[in-house]
Amino acid sequence: MELRQLTYFKAVAEELNFRKAADRLFISQPGLSRQIKQLEEELQATLFDRDKKQVKLTTAGTYLKEEVDFVLNHLKITGQQVKEIAAGREGELRIGFLGSAANQVLPDLLSQLNARYPAITTSLEELSNQEQIDRIQKDKLDLGFVRVASLPEGLERKVAHRDTFSLVVPQNHPLQLADFHSLEQFADAPFILFSSDYSNQYYEQIIGICSAAGFHPKIKHKSVHALTIFRLVANGMGVAIVPTSLLVGYAVPVRGMVIPGTAAFTELSMIWKTANRNPVLGKVLELI
Repeated sequence: MELRQLTYFKAVAEELNFRKAADRLFISQPGLSRQIKQLEEELQATLFDRDKKQVKLTTAGTYLKEEVDFVLNHLKITGQQVKEIAAGREGELRIGFLGSAANQVLPDLLSQLNARYPAITTSLEELSNQEQIDRIQKDKLDLGFVRVASLPEGLERKVAHRDTFSLVVPQNHPLQLADFHSLEQFADAPFILFSSDYSNQYYEQIIGICSAAGFHPKIKHKSVHALTIFRLVANGMGVAIVPTSLLVGYAVPVRGMVIPGTAAFTELSMIWKTANRNPVLGKVLELI
């Protein structure tokens, strides 16, 4: 198999349309069809079911697409690492993170990394739990900061931070910390929560904390962004429950009160793929 053929196959597999794939690749449609036919002959397998109306991947084609995505991505990463090393740097670490990691945990790690390995560069992306897991599995990220109960096979974790939960209210809310005895005091208040898309486990934890206080929260708004939640709270749209550490670093007129009488806590974990071959990751894991 030639690299060019794999690139052509990937384009058709993604577009499921030979004309669109040919336009994307800047080649003729007959030329693309010949390349795919040659690939099928070499592999002795039909990769696409095609008729006048549609193009679909066969079972063999679906398998090849997953492998080609991995191979081409790995070649891209290898090229990037070679450039980094040639430029006098040791390589690049690609990190995904939830917003709550950006306040303390991630800056602390980057500070230590820079002090120990100043020639290592980093690429940072704020992503949901599932997006991080997917990208780490596909070698598109090296390290992630997530809140999940379980991980797919092949991924490892280390707890980076354990946190309490706090109730977030507007800065001018009349209830003060000394008078906050139970979450039940907010049973009738509208709640603004992190969407289950942010973390289903975290969402269920919040529901559980409210249930333990004797009520089901009246959910008015949901978001995957902490800043959006804080701004809604600041504008009197409701109250929220967040990890206590998330309250640091946002210039929004809200205040947090640690929820009394609950043993619930949340863990922020660092995750990585066991089989990741990026040499930079090994150095970071030693540092961790």
